[in-house]
Order: sequence, then structure tokens, then C-alpha cells
Amino acid sequence: IDDSTLPAKRGSFRFDDEGTPSQRTVLVEDGILKQFMYDRLSAMKGGKSSTGNGRRMSYKYRPIPRMTNTFIAPGKMDSAEIVKSVKKGLFVKKMGGGEVNIVNGDFVFEVSEGYLIDDGKIKQPVRGATLTGNGPEVLKEIDMVGNDLGFSIGTCGKDGQGAPVSDAQPTIRIPKIVVGGTKT
Repeated sequence: IDDSTLPAKRGSFRFDDEGTPSQRTVLVEDGILKQFMYDRLSAMKGGKSSTGNGRRMSYKYRPIPRMTNTFIAPGKMDSAEIVKSVKKGLFVKKMGGGEVNIVNGDFVFEVSEGYLIDDGKIKQPVRGATLTGNGPEVLKEIDMVGNDLGFSIGTCGKDGQGAPVSDAQPTIRIPKIVVGGTKT
């Protein structure tokens, strides 16, 4: 979900930089792509309506479609139960920077705080871990969603322009994802 109407969030506004009213846009629902984020130009090219995502760093730049407050909706599961269900894995507490190829959906993200999970228990920290994959494919792998949604602030750096954003996700379990890193 991308929602620029949320009160008191860093990516919220009443109108985007093209004058389109802010709105809530469901991007993926039940593992199915429902909508893209559009500015006026990309909407026109795709025969769609703008989703109010035409943003720019300043008036020196042209607006481009980009995130506002983007998050995975919370589910009903307790986060502790999700962790207990993992035999061996990585618990990612905090993400760092990353990149997404908007053409094919490939991504790489830095894990700034992560811990090994062994027999359903959070154990020692890991450093230098990264998560890589293809966004649409990885989203299909999510099989558990927690009820503990928490927002963080950030900056969208698309095309070298910084724009204030928020992002959030509850605890989720992704059984198949490429992880790289070293133990400490």
C-alpha cells in the first residue's frame, strides 16, 4: 500500500507536485499486483489516472512517480509466533539503504541490524548482510504476516532526487530469499 493521506507521516501531503490530490493506493493485494504508482506523465502513457505520486525534490526538477508512505498491511499473527516458526533464518530488525530496478523489479537492500534465528529463537547478530531478489517474486513468498506494524522515516533517492518518505511493515516470514553476509 502507498498512502500519502496518513496523518503525521513524513511522506504525507494533500496534493502531489503536479496538483493531484493525495490518496491511498493498493499496490498488491493477496499476492496480486493491483496498481502501479503513477505521476501524470506515466499515467497518460499507460492509459491510467495519476495516483498522486508525482513528486520532486525541488522546483529545479521534473516530477517523477515515487513512493510516499509505503507499507505492507498488518496481519493477525503475533510476531513472536512467526519467529518461533523459523527453524533457521535471519531476523531483520532494521533495513539500511538499497536500490530497486524499476524496469524488472530486482532489488538489493542492506540489513543494518539483523540476527540469526535458530530453532525459533533469536540468537547472535550478523553484520554486512544484504537481501537481494525480485520484488514481485519475493512478495509472493510471504506466508506469515504479523500484527505489529511500525513506521520509520526515510528518503526516496530516485533519479538522484531526495524526497521525504515513510515505510513500514509488520513482522513477515519469507521462506525463500537470497541473503548474503557474515557472522559476528
